Amino acid sequence: MSPLKNDTFLRALRREPTDYTPIWLMRQAGRYLPEYNATRARAGSFLNLCKNHELACEVTLQPLDRYPLDAAILFSDILTVPDAMGLGLYFAEGEGPKFERPVRDEAAVAALASPDPADSLGYVMKAVSTIRGALGGRVPLIGFSGSPWTLACYMVEGGGSDDFRQVKSMLYRRPDLMKRILEVNAQAVADYLNAQVEAGAQALMIFDSWGGALADGAFQKFSLGPIRQVIDRLQRERDEPEVDASGRVVGTRRVQVPVIVFTKGGGLWLEEIAATGCDGVGVDWTVNLGQARARVGARCAIQGNLDPMVLMAAPDQIRGEALKALESFGVPQAGIGHVFNLGHGISQFTPPESVTALVEAVHAYSREQRRRGASASSL
Repeated sequence: MSPLKNDTFLRALRREPTDYTPIWLMRQAGRYLPEYNATRARAGSFLNLCKNHELACEVTLQPLDRYPLDAAILFSDILTVPDAMGLGLYFAEGEGPKFERPVRDEAAVAALASPDPADSLGYVMKAVSTIRGALGGRVPLIGFSGSPWTLACYMVEGGGSDDFRQVKSMLYRRPDLMKRILEVNAQAVADYLNAQVEAGAQALMIFDSWGGALADGAFQKFSLGPIRQVIDRLQRERDEPEVDASGRVVGTRRVQVPVIVFTKGGGLWLEEIAATGCDGVGVDWTVNLGQARARVGARCAIQGNLDPMVLMAAPDQIRGEALKALESFGVPQAGIGHVFNLGHGISQFTPPESVTALVEAVHAYSREQRRRGASASSL
């Protein structure tokens, strides 16, 4: 695999100095891009697109060919893991993901087992290695998974939910069953992420999409606890090519694989999320970045957090909102890291040119911030 040419994203997560604030976008390879829609049409379905490593590679690289983003993220879906458990994932037109066999009784819970990533999830690992090769070291590749709790929500509900009635009923009525599901999921997520690292992923992200649906107390027990179990089991280092001053590969070196945890609606628990051992805490748009920085301190980096709907505004307004976010966080210092991102996934209705305005603004203004900070410190 090729040496990394742009490691700004990884350095920010390691809380090292960077020349500018790196940016990538959740769901950056998606339906807002016409080239993505063309590739998806060729695939025939979303699942076919996920399971074809060449097409998954193609759409992963599409946003990087349009925009100077600082990281790529594997194109896949968080529900690949429960699908590999035999729950029968399918996508209903206009309704989103569904499972043919929801997990709602003792027999279904007892039958759950962590899948072998090399077997039923081998297509994901093939996509990871294919993407790493195609990137050629342009930017780092992020691997990801849903959190144990988020996966459990889909597994018990049988799909998406507005009120989480099924999964919360089990949580309160039969916490023993929920504990068993989360134990299996924690092992499955750890195995899955470790396999992605082996295949070439250079950073990892845990999407705790539904952690914010839990009450305080329940969040710590049923979402945060299993996330901590996953992080404790992760492979946090990998071998990468080492180059000399001329750019020639001269061997390998052991490098850190940083881990980001993003809990949508998790602003109440930032300190506790930071204490899981992760390298970065993702925050949504309800969180003030300056306050997040003050609360988390030097324990880990912050990732976030522009409201995705800002990208529906005019370019000047987008630039203005990006500047507000950067000013709120302030200039990163030694031990403080910031990765710019949206507070959730990019909308399919986003004009592609809006992303251009955002990325250019973040790069240009954060460079200027650092110049101003350096000038002020030298006085």
